[in-house]
Amino acid sequence: MATEKHLDKSDQELLEHFYRDKNNEWLGILLSRYTLLLFGLCMKYLKNENDAKDAVQQVYIKVIHELTKYKVTYFKSWLYMVCKNHCLIELRGRKKSHYEINDNLLAADANDLNMQLLLQKEQTLNLLEKYITTLNEEQKQCITLFYLQKKSYLEITTATGYTLMQVKSHIQNGKRNLKIMLEKHLKHGA
Repeated sequence: MATEKHLDKSDQELLEHFYRDKNNEWLGILLSRYTLLLFGLCMKYLKNENDAKDAVQQVYIKVIHELTKYKVTYFKSWLYMVCKNHCLIELRGRKKSHYEINDNLLAADANDLNMQLLLQKEQTLNLLEKYITTLNEEQKQCITLFYLQKKSYLEITTATGYTLMQVKSHIQNGKRNLKIMLEKHLKHGA
Protein backbone atom coordinates (compact mmCIF):
# COMPACT_ATOMS: atom_id res chain seq x y z
CA MET A 1 0.00 0.00 0.00
CA ALA A 2 1.99 2.99 -1.26
CA THR A 3 1.31 6.26 0.55
CA GLU A 4 1.23 8.23 -2.73
CA LYS A 5 -1.72 6.18 -3.97
CA HIS A 6 -3.89 7.44 -1.12
CA LEU A 7 -3.24 11.18 -1.27
CA ASP A 8 -6.75 11.69 -2.65
CA LYS A 9 -8.37 10.01 0.38
CA SER A 10 -9.74 12.23 3.12
CA ASP A 11 -8.83 11.76 6.76
CA GLN A 12 -12.30 10.33 7.34
CA GLU A 13 -11.89 7.77 4.53
CA LEU A 14 -8.54 6.63 5.92
CA LEU A 15 -10.06 6.33 9.39
CA GLU A 16 -12.96 4.31 8.04
CA HIS A 17 -10.51 1.96 6.27
CA PHE A 18 -8.63 1.55 9.57
CA TYR A 19 -11.79 0.90 11.58
CA ARG A 20 -12.94 -1.62 8.98
CA ASP A 21 -9.79 -3.73 8.58
CA LYS A 22 -7.62 -2.66 11.60
CA ASN A 23 -4.60 -2.25 9.31
CA ASN A 24 -2.15 0.21 10.92
CA GLU A 25 -0.85 1.23 7.50
CA TRP A 26 -3.97 3.41 7.13
CA LEU A 27 -3.03 5.17 10.36
CA GLY A 28 0.55 5.52 9.13
CA ILE A 29 -0.69 7.37 6.05
CA LEU A 30 -2.99 9.50 8.17
CA LEU A 31 -0.37 10.35 10.80
CA SER A 32 2.26 11.17 8.18
CA ARG A 33 0.00 14.04 7.07
CA TYR A 34 0.30 15.64 10.49
CA THR A 35 3.91 14.92 11.49
CA LEU A 36 5.03 18.52 10.97
CA LEU A 37 1.98 19.90 12.76
CA LEU A 38 2.64 17.63 15.75
CA PHE A 39 6.33 18.42 15.79
CA GLY A 40 5.62 22.16 15.63
CA LEU A 41 3.09 21.91 18.44
CA CYS A 42 5.50 19.90 20.60
CA MET A 43 8.28 22.44 19.93
CA LYS A 44 5.94 25.26 20.93
CA TYR A 45 5.32 23.66 24.31
CA LEU A 46 8.50 21.73 25.07
CA LYS A 47 11.07 24.14 23.53
CA ASN A 48 13.53 21.31 22.82
CA GLU A 49 13.96 19.44 19.54
CA ASN A 50 14.79 16.04 21.07
CA ASP A 51 11.95 16.29 23.57
CA ALA A 52 9.59 17.29 20.75
CA LYS A 53 10.65 14.31 18.60
CA ASP A 54 10.16 11.95 21.55
CA ALA A 55 6.77 13.50 22.28
CA VAL A 56 5.61 13.01 18.66
CA GLN A 57 6.54 9.33 18.88
CA GLN A 58 4.68 8.98 22.17
CA VAL A 59 1.64 10.70 20.67
CA TYR A 60 1.73 8.26 17.72
CA ILE A 61 1.69 5.33 20.14
CA LYS A 62 -1.16 6.86 22.14
CA VAL A 63 -3.15 7.55 18.95
CA ILE A 64 -2.78 3.97 17.73
CA HIS A 65 -3.85 2.68 21.14
CA GLU A 66 -6.78 5.08 21.54
CA LEU A 67 -8.16 4.58 18.02
CA THR A 68 -8.51 0.86 18.64
CA LYS A 69 -10.81 1.70 21.58
CA TYR A 70 -12.73 4.79 20.40
CA LYS A 71 -14.31 6.00 17.20
CA VAL A 72 -13.05 9.48 16.35
CA THR A 73 -15.08 11.77 14.10
CA TYR A 74 -12.84 14.84 13.68
CA PHE A 75 -9.37 13.36 13.46
CA LYS A 76 -7.29 16.53 13.05
CA SER A 77 -8.81 18.38 16.01
CA TRP A 78 -8.77 15.20 18.13
CA LEU A 79 -5.11 14.59 17.24
CA TYR A 80 -4.27 18.20 18.08
CA MET A 81 -5.89 17.83 21.52
CA VAL A 82 -4.12 14.51 22.20
CA CYS A 83 -0.78 16.11 21.34
CA LYS A 84 -1.46 19.29 23.30
CA ASN A 85 -2.55 17.31 26.37
CA HIS A 86 0.55 15.13 26.13
CA CYS A 87 2.78 18.22 26.08
CA LEU A 88 0.91 19.81 29.00
CA ILE A 89 1.30 16.63 31.02
CA GLU A 90 5.02 16.62 30.22
CA LEU A 91 5.32 20.25 31.31
CA ARG A 92 3.29 19.62 34.45
CA GLY A 93 5.68 16.81 35.36
CA ARG A 94 8.64 19.14 34.91
CA LYS A 95 7.06 21.99 36.87
CA LYS A 96 5.85 19.68 39.61
CA SER A 97 9.32 18.39 40.36
CA HIS A 98 10.67 21.95 40.13
CA TYR A 99 7.87 23.17 42.36
CA GLU A 100 8.44 20.44 44.96
CA ILE A 101 12.11 21.39 45.25
CA ASN A 102 11.31 25.07 45.67
CA ASP A 103 8.36 24.47 47.98
CA ASN A 104 10.70 23.77 50.88
CA LEU A 105 12.82 26.80 50.11
CA LEU A 106 10.28 29.51 49.45
CA ALA A 107 7.16 30.78 51.17
CA ALA A 108 3.92 30.74 49.20
CA ASP A 109 3.69 33.72 46.88
CA ALA A 110 1.84 34.94 43.80
CA ASN A 111 3.64 32.44 41.55
CA ASP A 112 2.20 29.56 43.57
CA LEU A 113 -1.28 31.02 43.17
CA ASN A 114 -0.76 31.49 39.41
CA MET A 115 0.44 27.90 39.07
CA GLN A 116 -2.58 26.68 41.02
CA LEU A 117 -4.94 28.66 38.78
CA LEU A 118 -3.24 27.32 35.66
CA LEU A 119 -3.56 23.75 36.90
CA GLN A 120 -7.23 24.30 37.75
CA LYS A 121 -7.83 25.73 34.28
CA GLU A 122 -6.05 22.75 32.71
CA GLN A 123 -8.16 20.34 34.79
CA THR A 124 -11.32 22.11 33.66
CA LEU A 125 -10.22 21.90 30.01
CA ASN A 126 -9.50 18.19 30.40
CA LEU A 127 -12.95 17.68 31.93
CA LEU A 128 -14.57 19.65 29.11
CA GLU A 129 -12.80 17.49 26.55
CA LYS A 130 -14.08 14.38 28.33
CA TYR A 131 -17.63 15.71 28.66
CA ILE A 132 -17.82 16.80 25.01
CA THR A 133 -17.68 13.12 24.06
CA THR A 134 -20.86 12.50 26.10
CA LEU A 135 -22.95 15.10 24.25
CA ASN A 136 -25.40 13.97 21.59
CA GLU A 137 -23.90 13.78 18.10
CA GLU A 138 -25.32 17.11 16.86
CA GLN A 139 -24.12 19.06 19.90
CA LYS A 140 -20.73 17.35 19.89
CA GLN A 141 -20.28 18.10 16.19
CA CYS A 142 -21.28 21.77 16.45
CA ILE A 143 -19.31 22.41 19.67
CA THR A 144 -16.19 20.79 18.16
CA LEU A 145 -16.45 22.76 14.93
CA PHE A 146 -17.20 26.07 16.67
CA TYR A 147 -14.82 26.01 19.63
CA LEU A 148 -12.04 23.61 18.65
CA GLN A 149 -11.86 24.23 14.91
CA LYS A 150 -12.91 27.91 15.18
CA LYS A 151 -15.50 27.59 12.40
CA SER A 152 -18.17 30.26 11.92
CA TYR A 153 -21.88 29.50 12.12
CA LEU A 154 -22.06 29.70 8.33
CA GLU A 155 -19.13 27.29 7.88
CA ILE A 156 -20.80 24.87 10.31
CA THR A 157 -24.10 25.00 8.41
CA THR A 158 -22.23 24.23 5.19
CA ALA A 159 -20.23 21.38 6.75
CA THR A 160 -23.14 19.73 8.57
CA GLY A 161 -26.26 20.58 6.58
CA TYR A 162 -27.94 21.97 9.70
CA THR A 163 -29.82 25.26 9.46
CA LEU A 164 -28.35 28.35 11.11
CA MET A 165 -30.95 28.12 13.89
CA GLN A 166 -30.13 24.42 14.46
CA VAL A 167 -26.41 25.19 14.69
CA LYS A 168 -27.02 27.98 17.22
CA SER A 169 -29.36 25.73 19.18
CA HIS A 170 -26.93 22.77 19.22
CA ILE A 171 -24.09 25.05 20.39
CA GLN A 172 -26.25 26.71 23.06
CA ASN A 173 -27.64 23.39 24.33
CA GLY A 174 -24.19 21.79 24.22
CA LYS A 175 -22.71 24.67 26.25
CA ARG A 176 -25.53 24.40 28.79
CA ASN A 177 -25.06 20.61 29.10
CA LEU A 178 -21.29 21.01 29.52
CA LYS A 179 -21.84 23.66 32.21
CA ILE A 180 -24.25 21.36 34.06
CA MET A 181 -21.75 18.47 33.92
CA LEU A 182 -18.90 20.69 35.15
CA GLU A 183 -20.99 22.10 38.00
CA LYS A 184 -22.07 18.60 39.01
CA HIS A 185 -18.43 17.48 38.95
CA LEU A 186 -17.35 20.42 41.13
CA LYS A 187 -20.25 19.94 43.54
CA HIS A 188 -19.88 16.19 43.95
CA GLY A 189 -16.22 15.74 43.03
CA ALA A 190 -17.24 12.92 40.63
